[in-house]
Amino acid sequence: MAEFNGDPRGEGRRIVVVASRFNEGITVPLAEGAVSALVGRGVAFDDVDVLWVPGAWELPVAVRRALATGRYDAVVVVGAVVRGDTPHFDFVAGEASRGIMEASRDFEVPVTMGLLTTDTMEQAEARAGGAHGNKGADAALAALEMLDLFDRAFADDGSEEDA
Repeated sequence: MAEFNGDPRGEGRRIVVVASRFNEGITVPLAEGAVSALVGRGVAFDDVDVLWVPGAWELPVAVRRALATGRYDAVVVVGAVVRGDTPHFDFVAGEASRGIMEASRDFEVPVTMGLLTTDTMEQAEARAGGAHGNKGADAALAALEMLDLFDRAFADDGSEEDA
């Protein structure tokens, strides 16, 4: 039996952070946390791009366009959808999540989720550098870990192409 784990190492990686502007007081710290975590783990500052989209609904198409360029090893998604008094939250949060997952699956590239879906603004603030850490930074580290895991698990046997 072989067992593989990845380390969040960023040397030589090119990463894009796709960020939603809506709820900017939350999303700016998430994006900053992601960039800081990437650079802190060895990604060159010039090898990190940040794409700002209007809201969470626009995240999936921006992720797909970024991946279609072939420039990026991984995508880190950050945003915040906070529940309100209407069902808008359910549609936006669910469909944005689905679109992000589908992009990762279709392109076979790590796309990690720093899209907060919270009931209150206080919960979002706690996850954007507050009491619960910074989920943008967590998503960035997860992207690097997945890249290293893929390198270790599929580096020299070519089994992915043979499957």
